[in-house]
Amino acid sequence: MTSTRTARAGERFTRCVDGGGLLRGARRFVVLLLAPAAVGCGASRPPANPSSAGDVRAQSDMTAPPSTSRGVVSSADPTVTDPDNYRKVMENEKTRVLRYHDVPGTRTHQHRHPDSVLYAISAFRRRLEFPDGTSKERTFRAGDVMWIPAQSHAGENIGDTDTEVLLIEFKEE
Repeated sequence: MTSTRTARAGERFTRCVDGGGLLRGARRFVVLLLAPAAVGCGASRPPANPSSAGDVRAQSDMTAPPSTSRGVVSSADPTVTDPDNYRKVMENEKTRVLRYHDVPGTRTHQHRHPDSVLYAISAFRRRLEFPDGTSKERTFRAGDVMWIPAQSHAGENIGDTDTEVLLIEFKEE
């Protein structure tokens, strides 16, 4: 089954449902937002300009400072630095999908993500600490979708709810 709807910030995305168990018994889906090409069940085209999609405030809240977003500050893979929190859901030559879960007070080790799309499964509050000593805080609502440029950071759940997200990482060429 394929359904298309308009998300909170006005972006369009397609949801592919196959009844799988990706979301703890919920239906499996693939967010086709900002993907390099239409994939899977729908021929949905991503926006021509990724920076124009979604909530611009949300995008800038999780963007690393310029000094940490360019060059390799940390090459550590989050599935290696924090294997209890990150689980690989799917991987191919172009993308890797990670599921992340933590509880209030959890801190991750310094790690790096390539350009990614984040889908918040749950509502949560998070602080990201960057290698240059700066930090940013953000409150997410369940269903938030945002573009995150490549960056190194350590994260902390500073809220009172579990964090549950899917991260769609685009492999660097």
